[in-house]
Amino acid sequence: MAHTIQAPAKLNRFLAVLGMRADGFHELELITTVLEGVPELTDTLRGEPSSELALAITGPTGEGLVADESNLVIKAWRKLEQVADRPLPASLWLEKRIPHGAGLGGGSSDAAAALRLGNRLFDLGLEEEALLILASELGSDVPLFLLGGTVLGLGRGERVFPLRPIPLEPILLVHPGLHIRTPSVYQALGEVGYPAPEPLPALPGSTAPPWRNDLTEAALRVCPPLGDVREALQRSGGEPLLCGSGSCWAARYASAAGRDAAAANLRMTHPEWGIWEV
Repeated sequence: MAHTIQAPAKLNRFLAVLGMRADGFHELELITTVLEGVPELTDTLRGEPSSELALAITGPTGEGLVADESNLVIKAWRKLEQVADRPLPASLWLEKRIPHGAGLGGGSSDAAAALRLGNRLFDLGLEEEALLILASELGSDVPLFLLGGTVLGLGRGERVFPLRPIPLEPILLVHPGLHIRTPSVYQALGEVGYPAPEPLPALPGSTAPPWRNDLTEAALRVCPPLGDVREALQRSGGEPLLCGSGSCWAARYASAAGRDAAAANLRMTHPEWGIWEV
């Protein structure tokens, strides 16, 4: 019997770089919201038992992605096989809608979906805590997709804690079709200078976190054309924020009407960009 799991994108609303760790990674503090209910930014993973493990990738953003052992879906499946201590042969189909290398967590969300799918498909009975441990071994962003909603991330981002729902302002997401390697952005932090280590202030009730990303200047150093997107969003009346290490931008607006007007104008002036209202 086939099962299907949705794999939504995410939005980092606050990203503070607090310094370099002894293991070479950076100490981070993040507030992330999983963008559930946005079909245009949701991958779909479907699977059913089979004679051997196989992954097929389709969808509007699936071109160029490989379905071998380097794919996070396969890596997640191998983790489940290690825990189960047996092969878990299945036919998997991944429909990609989240753009690759955009800072929206598409690969990490797919990995989290694979953990859930395999656990359900083969009745492994793994509790949430066990899945979170496996997720943290796959990548810093994977655990937050298991929690969903709005999440506080610490360490490399892999230590996750659910937060009370924090409503989103009217948001426009813009992907200019650029691809940025995350390691190159972190390497560029040393060139542009580390930001002052300012941790997240206390957030009473459902107060929105500061609209901040300490990786912005490093990403602009690596990929200067990102600055053109930021300027276009500023001219449209939005307040832009780089999504993770890029290359997607989020812009918040004072009203849904202002956001929608900006979206219509940007689609006319930049038809090559991916633009989504959230």
